[in-house]
Amino acid sequence: MRRRKTDEQIAQERRKRRNIAIGCTAGAVVVVGMGVWLAYEGLQAKSSLDQAREYATSSKNALLAGDTETALRTAGDADKYAKQAQDSTHSLPWSIAAAIPWLGSPFASSQQMSDIVTGLTSDVLVPAVDAGSAVSPDQLILDGARINLAALRDAAPVLETTAAAAAELDARAQDIDSTYLGLIDDARVQLQDQTGELSGLLNNTSLAAEIAPAMLGADGPRSYFIGFQTNAEARGTGGLLGGFGIVRAADGAVRVDDLSRRDFTGPFQPINLGPDFQRTYGHSQPTTRAVNSNVSSHFPYAAQIWQSLWQQETGERVDGALATDPVALSYLLEVVGPVTLPNGEKINAANVVELTESTAYSRFGDDQAARKQYLEQVASSVVQTMTRSTSRPTDLLQAMGRAVGEGRLAVWSSRPDEQAVLARTPLGHTVPDDPGPYAGVVINNLGGNKLDYYLRREIEYTAGACEGTTRNSTVTVRLTNDLPDGTFTHYVAGMFDNPIAAPFGTNLTDLSLLATEGARLEEVTVNGRAAMNFTGKELGHPVYSVQFPIHRGETVEVVYELTEPAIPGDARVPIQPLVDTPIVYVDVPTCE
Repeated sequence: MRRRKTDEQIAQERRKRRNIAIGCTAGAVVVVGMGVWLAYEGLQAKSSLDQAREYATSSKNALLAGDTETALRTAGDADKYAKQAQDSTHSLPWSIAAAIPWLGSPFASSQQMSDIVTGLTSDVLVPAVDAGSAVSPDQLILDGARINLAALRDAAPVLETTAAAAAELDARAQDIDSTYLGLIDDARVQLQDQTGELSGLLNNTSLAAEIAPAMLGADGPRSYFIGFQTNAEARGTGGLLGGFGIVRAADGAVRVDDLSRRDFTGPFQPINLGPDFQRTYGHSQPTTRAVNSNVSSHFPYAAQIWQSLWQQETGERVDGALATDPVALSYLLEVVGPVTLPNGEKINAANVVELTESTAYSRFGDDQAARKQYLEQVASSVVQTMTRSTSRPTDLLQAMGRAVGEGRLAVWSSRPDEQAVLARTPLGHTVPDDPGPYAGVVINNLGGNKLDYYLRREIEYTAGACEGTTRNSTVTVRLTNDLPDGTFTHYVAGMFDNPIAAPFGTNLTDLSLLATEGARLEEVTVNGRAAMNFTGKELGHPVYSVQFPIHRGETVEVVYELTEPAIPGDARVPIQPLVDTPIVYVDVPTCE
């Protein structure tokens, strides 16, 4: 028989239930309040970050346009909004949420990202714009034709500091972990891409400010050999050395000697570029024959050979060397406008590549003297226009940047300190002497014809997982001879020497793979059949070369099967600057 509860017991239970209800209600209020606060802070952070991004973009555009006042003001606005976003993501509820294991990872990542954005605006953008106001394109190029070397030197210390800050912030950005929230993860990836691009840009700008004044004659006149490469006939650095001349720089003003018709006559004494170079390329006599002077893709080798040939030919020792090609000239002509040859013919961005690498050969047939004279007139007219004043300095710098990014503008200095800086930039066009994953695909024309104007490339570099000290990798190269129907001269589509009795229109190719340091070739096949290869070495990279014909209208597939070290670093596939834009596919896991 159950006892009845006393009135006091009933009252106590009611008070207990009421206290629980009040506690639950209070807890719910706190949770809801924190949620509302988090939502509010989240909206505030997003709004502030959007404003910071907008003002940062405006600051960059104003600087490039030469509007220094607007650039400085909007940089300050970007910094203000970035700090507001940082305050929002470091509020109490946000910090509490970020501390929750796993569930709080989006909040923790947001805090890291806001810290990095604030660092970018305060430690990079504001001082970089302040320094950049002195080296913006409108200030950097005086009277449209001379570089303001004093301003460049004055800005160098600040640019060095901001470049270091950007590199440190980029490293922090790359270390931010992914989260389960797609919106935050997308923002993380976007930030990582932006900091990486900004760090690279500032690093190259800082390096330019460090060495450009001296190289442009701030401390005395400089002279440079300039080679115009014809990539209708492939060579390691791009194309066959066609026309050439001497660039002279003094106090920021640059001129190019008249490109009158000339050839290296020789005979020449060879120079010593080391046993690996001699073993890999010595058979083609590159140090004494101008036509083979740039068979290696490492531009400093070609530059030193050109310096040697010029000195032996004329007695003048130049301070360095440059290289460019008709595709790069087309980018520059988009800015400076068309040029007119002595015969009245107009050369512009749309026709310069076809005229110099295709039409000229059909127009002059086998009259090589007339063809060379025509090509030299084209190059001379473009260069003379380039060294005059320009009303679009920003566009000119962007065009040059595009050419550099594609490897179509290379620079070497005979001064070791300057060359050490150049080698760390795309201008150096160097083969890296380090162990990271690497697949350098290099083509040299063996037929002495101009069929590489019609060459089309596809390159694939794949590797297995990082499960041991080594892994299997594959480099697949597909080359297509896209020579169209029509009548072509022997100089274009025949062969200087036809050792395999190939039909007219056949491209005879030497294909080299510069592989990862320590890699071993297991097998190479050409169209599925095992092929003989020639081995060499370049700056620590093994070199595997195969030679084969590519018949008109056909594609040849070359597959390199390798075992390579499973070492840290992102895979690199440098693109040889020929006429085409190759299709490139890379699937190489990054080892930790």
